[in-house]
Amino acid sequence: MNQLTTGKFLARKRKEKNLTQEQLAEKIGVSNKTISKWETGKCMPDYAVVKSLCEELEITVAELMDGEEAEEKSVRSYDEDQIMDLLRRTQELEKQQKLLYGILLIVMGIALQACSYTLGGTDIKDFLSGILLGLAVGEMLVGVYMLGRTIAGH
Repeated sequence: MNQLTTGKFLARKRKEKNLTQEQLAEKIGVSNKTISKWETGKCMPDYAVVKSLCEELEITVAELMDGEEAEEKSVRSYDEDQIMDLLRRTQELEKQQKLLYGILLIVMGIALQACSYTLGGTDIKDFLSGILLGLAVGEMLVGVYMLGRTIAGH
């Protein structure tokens, strides 16, 4: 599955239906920016809207994933329910991965903060302690930001 190929396919099918990105977005309940991201290959549609997207564009889920229309006599060894389940699982795993990265950054930030407190006493050690403390705070903030974005669903 190639996101760029799928995106170009989506754009072509949308244009064949004489729909703007905004019109298609309204029909399936997403923003036109989301449609743009799909069509440029920056991301894939969420499994929650795939069926309605396919219905609007009159394509199958398999065609969407392949980024091309199925040939007349092509045989697939999977059905749409299997594809949807695979999509759902993949997107859940990606979300879990982002959560773990956020937690890891926070834990690493706490560890760096603890290390910064062990240093001190001379000018150089105080300087290094300050750098470690700054890195710790930065890492923790990035971790919290990642967790917040992942939980909010962005």
